[in-house]
Parts: sequence; structure tokens; C-alpha cells
Amino acid sequence: MLPPIASFFDPKNVLRERMKGERKAAAKARPDAGVHAAAHFMNAIPRKEGAVVSLYFPMRHELDTEPLVAALIEDGVTVALPVVARKKSPLVFRAYTPGDALVAGSYGEQIPAETAPEATPDILVIPLLAFTRDGGRLGYGGGYYDRTLEKLRKTGAPVAVGYAYGAQEVDALPLSPLDQPLDWIVTERGAVKC
Repeated sequence: MLPPIASFFDPKNVLRERMKGERKAAAKARPDAGVHAAAHFMNAIPRKEGAVVSLYFPMRHELDTEPLVAALIEDGVTVALPVVARKKSPLVFRAYTPGDALVAGSYGEQIPAETAPEATPDILVIPLLAFTRDGGRLGYGGGYYDRTLEKLRKTGAPVAVGYAYGAQEVDALPLSPLDQPLDWIVTERGAVKC
């Protein structure tokens, strides 16, 4: 007997494929989106003195973080980049300053060398494929940010900021109890507290 067709249908994967196209179209239509999103972030997201903010180096049409890195450095914030140290584990974060040498990570992402000091972020700027206004996030399916946020939230209150194009907003997402919610969404259109 064959299993039901529904078992082959993963709504998250179907939505991921659709949203990759939406994000690619948004990146092409709004090459200046990173500048606007950075301004919204700097105006809306509270930062304590000496804060550590983790960002990502964009790939696969993700929203450009370079303008935000520059604004945060100018503001005296320590910037860190995420590193996949082990599969199915929380991320590790290493300090980064523009001009530092970067190497390719496990998924082709740009990460600091192993000699860069580790840092624990107060604010995590998180890439995504889709989001809802109430803080739902659809990522790539590896669960790295969910495990990281779960771990960090046990000992503190890091702020999770979804960073995306406005076109990546959806009305609802097929979320599981393991999915960690976002505290803020920042796009080229504005910042929304979830």
C-alpha cells in the first residue's frame, strides 16, 4: 500500500520555493532597499551602549546588510557574524569589522576566520524567506537560528530582528512549536514590533 500523498507534501518547502522567487524579484526591483532598511533599523531598534549586533553577509538575493554594518560601526556597536560550528547546533558568533578577512563557511556564506574573537549578540539580525507581522519566520529549514534563539533566551533576552524585503511578508506561515518568534521585522518599508 502506498503512503498518502499528503505525507510527501511539505507546506514549508512549497512556500520556501515560492518565496525565493519573491525575494529575487524584490532584490531586482529595489537595489536601494538595504539603505532604507538600515535607516529604519537605526531609528527603531533600541541598542544599549556596548551592544553586540549579529548580522549576516547576504547571499541568494538576501537584503543587503552592508549599509547597516556601516551605520552600526559608526554608532560604536560591535558587529558579529554567525558561524555554523556544527550541524544541528546553535550558531557561534565571531566579531567582525569591515576589512577583516573572511572565509567560506559550511554553506558558502562569508564568515570570520577562527582567530576572530567570539561574541554573544544582544541583537540578532536574521535573514529569512518569509515573515508574518506577528513575528513568524520561515527560514531555510536548518533550524540554526531557532536553536540559537532558544539557547540565548534561556539566559537572557536577545532581540531577534527579521531583516527582509517588504515583499516577503505573508499572511500566515506553517509554524511548529520549535520555531522561535521574531521581536521585530525591518524592511525597506519600515520597522514593525511584533
